[in-house]
Amino acid sequence: MYHYTMRDFNSPTFKHNPFPVLQNLRRTEPLYRFESLNGRPAWMVTHYADVLAILKDPRFVKDIRHALPPEIVARVLSRSEARATIRHHMLAADVPDHTRLRRLVSKVFTPRMSEQLRNSIQQITDELLDSVQPQGQMDLINDFAFPLPITVICELLGVPADHRHKFRVWSNAFFDRDVSPQVATEEPAEMGEFVHYLQALVAEKRKWSDDRLISQLVHVEEAGDTLSEHELVAMIWLLLVAGHETTVNLIGNGTLELLQHPDQWRKLQTTPSLIERAVEELLRYTSPVMVGTGRWAREDVEMHGVHIAQGDMVWVSLMGANTDPERFSAAEELDITREENEHLAFGKGIHYCLGAPLARLEGQIAFETLLRRLPDLHLAVKPEELRWRSGLILHGLQALPVAFQAKRSTFLTEGTESLI
Repeated sequence: MYHYTMRDFNSPTFKHNPFPVLQNLRRTEPLYRFESLNGRPAWMVTHYADVLAILKDPRFVKDIRHALPPEIVARVLSRSEARATIRHHMLAADVPDHTRLRRLVSKVFTPRMSEQLRNSIQQITDELLDSVQPQGQMDLINDFAFPLPITVICELLGVPADHRHKFRVWSNAFFDRDVSPQVATEEPAEMGEFVHYLQALVAEKRKWSDDRLISQLVHVEEAGDTLSEHELVAMIWLLLVAGHETTVNLIGNGTLELLQHPDQWRKLQTTPSLIERAVEELLRYTSPVMVGTGRWAREDVEMHGVHIAQGDMVWVSLMGANTDPERFSAAEELDITREENEHLAFGKGIHYCLGAPLARLEGQIAFETLLRRLPDLHLAVKPEELRWRSGLILHGLQALPVAFQAKRSTFLTEGTESLI
């Protein structure tokens, strides 16, 4: 008999190789019950069909106020002013609030807008490799996978360039946290710093508007409806964090897997037309977001003869779903030629990731450029020496040391600037 806790799902051993645990849960207990941080029952769901059903089921809500008694809600939501502010984003909202928020943001954050950034993303990608190619080595996370998407989303939003280094510290403070009850109830100081920074940024954009996304969100309107101050700060927080975290982990995890599957690396080098299919497979296989953000049962729910009580917390394992052999053939094998690939890396239902087109585009450009410019890329450490980020939700590396043939870059462009 086994007993998993939240700490087990967060452990370095699990992050390094989650497949055995996920196999065990899918086979013996696809709805696995354990204790959550507040002492109430929680569930980890690992089957594709169940994860998909819960993602689309309105009985499982994101707003805690719709599931728990007011006295418990009051204790959870009164932890800090910062937490109270950022909880107003659409990922933590249910219908009809979610519908309203997504409609307003969707007016300025569109798939067409993402595609228009292709040339600028390529330029940023080349400039990042220009800076490391003469060295013959780099930390692929710090030197490439992180600065690429954070530069794109910051320029898109209109965030000053000299402030971008702070966002990784702030984002890590939110996601890379111990899951023990003692630590989880504490408020990281970085969260307050982040919120205060965003509040000041919004105030500045109200005085000095530009053509970037934050200014557009400040002025966005739909039938007389606008975003409140809390909603603005929360939405910018969400776009900044979600706008880079998935892509950082996609590029880092994906590169690691390609290097550990040299047949797939060579296949993509010789057949670049596979790039879109390859990115979808890397999203499925590496699941940059390992577990979807928590949901609560709005009412009692029966699944597979199991009783999920009102107020119970439910975590959906996106990696468990994406490697479910009942949904994918050879589910635990990496195959960049896979055709049928309806993975859940970006979720499903009303909370499907708004930035999915941008993340896909960044991933396609990043991998295509790495393969073309650094064909001899290889790990500079043993795989077992790699360290994984802590935290329950994200699946990503702290660092990825790699090496390649050093040479003077012929791609450096002088006198150019981003067109984002």
